[in-house]
Amino acid sequence: MKNWSSRVNDAVARSIVGRRFRLEGSGHRRERKGARFLTEIRAGLTTFFAMAYIISVNATILTDSGGPCVCTDTKDPTCKTDIDYNLCLNVLKRDQITATAAISALSSFCMGLFSNMPIALAPGMGLNAYFTYTVVGFHGSGPVSYGLALTAVFVEGFIFFALSLFGMRQWLARAMPKCIKLASGVGIGLYLSLIGLTYSAGIGAITGDRDTPVTLGGCVPSEMVDGVCPGGARMRNPTLWVGIFCGGILTCVLMMYRVKGAIIAGILLVSVISWPRPTNVTSKARSSNRSGIWRQAGGQFGLALITFLYVDILDATGTMYSMARFCGAIDERTQDFEGSAMAYTVDALSISIGSLFGSSPVTAFVESGAGISEGGKTGLTAMTTGVCFFVSIFFSPIFASIPPWATGCTLILVGSMMVRVAADINWRYMGDAIPAFVCLAVMPFTYSIAYGLIAGILTYALLNTLVKVVEVLSCGKIVPENKEFKDPWTYKVPGGVLPGWQRRLARGKRDFWREDEDELGEASAGAGAGAGSESQVELDGVVKGGLRVKPLSASEEFDKLS
Repeated sequence: MKNWSSRVNDAVARSIVGRRFRLEGSGHRRERKGARFLTEIRAGLTTFFAMAYIISVNATILTDSGGPCVCTDTKDPTCKTDIDYNLCLNVLKRDQITATAAISALSSFCMGLFSNMPIALAPGMGLNAYFTYTVVGFHGSGPVSYGLALTAVFVEGFIFFALSLFGMRQWLARAMPKCIKLASGVGIGLYLSLIGLTYSAGIGAITGDRDTPVTLGGCVPSEMVDGVCPGGARMRNPTLWVGIFCGGILTCVLMMYRVKGAIIAGILLVSVISWPRPTNVTSKARSSNRSGIWRQAGGQFGLALITFLYVDILDATGTMYSMARFCGAIDERTQDFEGSAMAYTVDALSISIGSLFGSSPVTAFVESGAGISEGGKTGLTAMTTGVCFFVSIFFSPIFASIPPWATGCTLILVGSMMVRVAADINWRYMGDAIPAFVCLAVMPFTYSIAYGLIAGILTYALLNTLVKVVEVLSCGKIVPENKEFKDPWTYKVPGGVLPGWQRRLARGKRDFWREDEDELGEASAGAGAGAGSESQVELDGVVKGGLRVKPLSASEEFDKLS
């Protein structure tokens, strides 16, 4: 079997596919070490199973908006008991399941094909709740109609496209302070772990409480009282223990012994156990009704557009950068990743196309980390995920029934791999350490990557501006402790603001969409040896034998173990 897989990997690597996606052994000067065809396929399957829950969850949430269904009951504005309205909602939910799978398939496939990055796209959690419960309102009770809200999403996508086309999103990611970049990866890891512990998309080990933000859960949902598990019912849900032992402990043991496909094996095992009916661990259809939480907030078209825009900019940009760092695709010289322009462009166009499908904004999914941890390094991973979503259109009841406790422990394991980057944060200087900690702490506790980035960036700006003012006023006599260890920052990033295609067009190059040979050589040197400059080694290194050497990234450590 091993010889067969090696022959397949070698044959594909030598083909046009291998060179196009820069697989190991393709002969491309920028081939990605460790990128093998069958590994990419397995990683794509893992990503799909980790995020397949979005098919049913997104459809359920968007159906709560009422969609195009019309409520004519004057006594009950939400038409909860109206038979015709509820029949329309049933049709809408089936349509939303198809739409979610379709836009996820298209966007993920295009992301892999054009950007060659292992990042999958789908309608974003959080944004869909904002779309439904704040903008449109439960069953259309909000200030903006369903059609107008989709128009806001459509316009947002094209604004995004313009920002991506002219390099503003790339500049934002590259100009972000290093401590915030590293902290965002740790924060996303903690965020994934929190998702994996909750009921909506995890094993249900934690829930809300009346006296504290979260507390121990693990009870059967039917035994909850006002969303809280009674003391005697905690940790007694059979699905919790199936998820922990089959999806968590078993998967972890397989990974410790370097078994290929360990993550996907755990997800499939829990799913198969949960499908027979009726049992105590049967996966049942889920619903979501959080109108009480969200209905109070007001809004209008302009506010919805601005909110979608800034949340998407920070959320998607932060997620893509963190996933690129996780898979080792960051060029340490330019602080950019290969194919970033196309990645941001595909993301932007997917938002507008998704609105035509009737969906809330599409974004990069942090669950892509599950596939990356399985060895995914190229766009073949995302394309495989896209194909799986396409297949799920025809088998949506099966894929929509993958229970959340099947993927909960997977998200926790991926989170544990991502937080290892915390060791690279500059903890010696408080001006870098405190903003980094604020960023990584706010992300999981606000359930938002965007809010974490906002908190971290604002804290960084305030602290370091005050330090600069004091230093100037004191003529350099008053400086904080360990200031000499501060990570340098400038908005003038290597390569400038303009994307490469604009610089090539300005030089008069006809095929400006193709990279120059010297650019390929520089990028190859920068990604390979280059962090070899003294300043970069000073930034990223750790002391060994009196010299600073660059540590392995999380993905490189994983490859070494595998």
